[in-house]
Amino acid sequence: MFSDATIIEALRRKGFKATSQRIAICRYALNSREHPTVQRIYTEVKKAHPTVSLATVYKTLKVLMGLHLVQELVFTETETRYDSNMEPHLNVVCLRCGKVSDAGDQIGKIVAKAASTARFTVTGQRLDLYGICESCGKKKPTVV
Repeated sequence: MFSDATIIEALRRKGFKATSQRIAICRYALNSREHPTVQRIYTEVKKAHPTVSLATVYKTLKVLMGLHLVQELVFTETETRYDSNMEPHLNVVCLRCGKVSDAGDQIGKIVAKAASTARFTVTGQRLDLYGICESCGKKKPTVV
């Protein structure tokens, strides 16, 4: 969980003013485990900050990526999600509802062993598993 003080320091370090809108964007993006889209972040922040712009959301996310506090997850040409879990992990992606969840806390040990064996410094990772979540698996498929 990222505190407002940590967020403010990170923004200032990159030369940005720590406005209430930017702090709210960072708070949502950094503390959400749902892998939100830009639109989701914008919609949630807009509830408390009606004048926030989509451009501010994009710029703030770019700052967070530059600080290596979030990673961009591109799943299709039209859907990009943001993940603040920067530790090696698996993302499981439901092909029906689009839900993205973290899984596989053991993957960190595998990554560390592979890096050590290869004498390799890991600077990023991404491993996604695709399938149908339990909730969607219980639903009958719709017939078109």
